[in-house]
Amino acid sequence: MTLTALAPGKTNLCLFLGETRADGLHELVSVIEPLSLADELTLEPLPGGAPLAAAVGAGDMGCAAGEDEVVCAGVEGPNLAGEALAAFRAVSGWEGPPLRLTIAKRVPVAAGMGGGSGDAAAALRLVAHAAGRGAGDPLLAQLAPLLGADVPSQVAPGPVLVGGAGEDVRPLPPLPPHGALVLPSPHALSTPDVFRAADRLGLPRSAAELAARRAEVEAALARGELPAALLVNDLEPAARSLCPSIDAALAAARAAGADHALVSGSGPTVVGLFLGPDGPAAAEDAARELRDRFPGATGAHPVDAAFAAVRGVWDDPQSA
Repeated sequence: MTLTALAPGKTNLCLFLGETRADGLHELVSVIEPLSLADELTLEPLPGGAPLAAAVGAGDMGCAAGEDEVVCAGVEGPNLAGEALAAFRAVSGWEGPPLRLTIAKRVPVAAGMGGGSGDAAAALRLVAHAAGRGAGDPLLAQLAPLLGADVPSQVAPGPVLVGGAGEDVRPLPPLPPHGALVLPSPHALSTPDVFRAADRLGLPRSAAELAARRAEVEAALARGELPAALLVNDLEPAARSLCPSIDAALAAARAAGADHALVSGSGPTVVGLFLGPDGPAAAEDAARELRDRFPGATGAHPVDAAFAAVRGVWDDPQSA
């Protein structure tokens, strides 16, 4: 009665920032790609737990009786994966037993790689299997935007073009071969702080300019490429202003042979892209070279939904 799934970290191959919407969120255009650097999640019944009653009200994100448990060593406070379990119970009405979700963290925390969002998406896949619904249930796409802007793009990991504030997700075919050098930072950045810094620096683009960038990205993707001119992260100057050590990581990635280097998401993680079929091996070689200076440096490669598929057996009579 145990299920496991991987929750890939993500990087933004490009991220163009638009103006703030009425709901306080920024419009975005981004190509997001999941990487083989991934957390591992295990879902099992909580020992001694009694069946739970479904929560009253689809929007309260909580359980009416008992609590699921999330165990994530080294990460304190509320966990978005726990919110995902509660949201699934609230909206689906599933009354399965209390659950224990254990997360082995490998994706850096508060680092611009969507680690918490990836965990929440994986938790949705896991609990859907436990409830007998499967990862393809449309309910997961309904729940994902309620949990956070990065969650929808990670429900079915694979390269995607994202618009809106993250809720508009369009799957893409595999991109040309490449590898990714991931250089974590000892520092953490708050995503809201980075967006506020971007506003102070006047980085958001007009609606017309953002639409033009989207058209350029779509045209390049239709040709099966993403040229250097579009490998841009508009949040990078804001992240660098809050965490100046990013500059050294960018320089190190380039010196190690990366064809391109940019901040991942809101940072402070830096990703160096090594293009071509030998890219993954070259990224791993660079990671070994830089590990003394950047502990946790990792070579990674793009992954798809099969990499993150739920594995195991859940023999719960209530899951039918």
